[in-house]
Amino acid sequence: MNKKLILLIVVLMLIPTLILTACKPAVEPEEPAEEEPAPAEEVEEPEEEEAAPVEEEEPEEEAEPEEFIFGLLMVGPYNDKGWSQAHYEAGLYVEENVPGTKMIYIDVVNTADRPGTTASQLAEELVQQGAKLVIFNSDDMKADAVEFTQNNPDIFVIHASGDSVWADGENYIPLDNLVNVMGQMPFGKMIAGCDAALHSLTGSIGYLGPLINEETRRLADAAYLGAKYCWENYLEEDPADLSFKVTWIGFWFNIPGFTEDPTQVADEFINGGADVIISGIDTTEALVQARKASNEGNQVFAIPYDYEGACEEAPDICLGTPYFNWGPAYVRHIGAAIDGSWESVFEWLPPDWEDINNRDTSAIGFVKGEGMHSDLEPLLQMFIDELAGGLNLWTGPLNFQDGTEFLAEGETATDLEVWYMPQLLEGIEGRSE
Repeated sequence: MNKKLILLIVVLMLIPTLILTACKPAVEPEEPAEEEPAPAEEVEEPEEEEAAPVEEEEPEEEAEPEEFIFGLLMVGPYNDKGWSQAHYEAGLYVEENVPGTKMIYIDVVNTADRPGTTASQLAEELVQQGAKLVIFNSDDMKADAVEFTQNNPDIFVIHASGDSVWADGENYIPLDNLVNVMGQMPFGKMIAGCDAALHSLTGSIGYLGPLINEETRRLADAAYLGAKYCWENYLEEDPADLSFKVTWIGFWFNIPGFTEDPTQVADEFINGGADVIISGIDTTEALVQARKASNEGNQVFAIPYDYEGACEEAPDICLGTPYFNWGPAYVRHIGAAIDGSWESVFEWLPPDWEDINNRDTSAIGFVKGEGMHSDLEPLLQMFIDELAGGLNLWTGPLNFQDGTEFLAEGETATDLEVWYMPQLLEGIEGRSE
């Protein structure tokens, strides 16, 4: 068979297959089914944890101030109703008004009661007990206060009544850790002198003095000036009819065998005709003896000294009392020692004339006593008001007891002249030395 015939037969056999394929309807391809999104896996949400309770911060407590111990050396008993008790109560005032302070003390600090022991040695004992500041409360302790201050430059020192750091004074020593503090008690004594003169029917006033020094002379002189002024100007009496006598016992209070007996001295005043006794000592014998005499029918009044509550000993015959108020000054200086503002100064502090009995502001005061006559009280208040207004009784002419001139006509004394009073004034009976 030839090749053309074979090719023809193959073609003829393929024709039906081609026809069938052409006639078959076209089938659209199936669209793929839409896939549903797979379900999201359930994610377990974490359980909410309970928030931990927030602890409220308690306000921080203010840290208590470090305890500041101050020591007090007192020349007499702490409860003498006089000079030493005034200092003791000032220490209590500091504890009340300066947080963190504590007082320790030693009383009856004097060579008669503690022979062989010095104030400086006792101050060292206070330091050993923790004192960071020491108060020496008497002029008698001046040398000891200076010695202790020099030996203890890291301890603060207050000397009441001294003048060691007064730059203008006669005894100046630069001591950075020492302060001198004193109240201007001549004003208080002038008020006492006026009070005595207003109530005296005999014109005879006794002044019960302690020891003799510049301080005690200026205070006796001040009492005399107050008595003289009110006797002449308010009562209009002849100055020649005023008697003012001073007797000194030899110390600030009675020490048997060492001093004159103040009880006996008070009785001598009364027996000599005095009907008012002004006390310059730390204790209350003048009040006690005046009450005794009054109870026996001889009316006698007394004016104690130093301590606000002194009249309590015999209120019915007490005309009043000039007193020291150490508290405000001690608060200032102890506060300065604590806060770092300490400064060595000499202070001679006046009354607060707005209110001389303001225990927060006035260095000295005067309490009117129950024995004061109501019709004479306005005159005494008038005198106080005059002093507050500038009346200066340290004005000449004034002579000393020996007749030499102290102040010429119209001349006024300086603080130095009053502080370092060398004699009693003319017109006063009694020793100047």
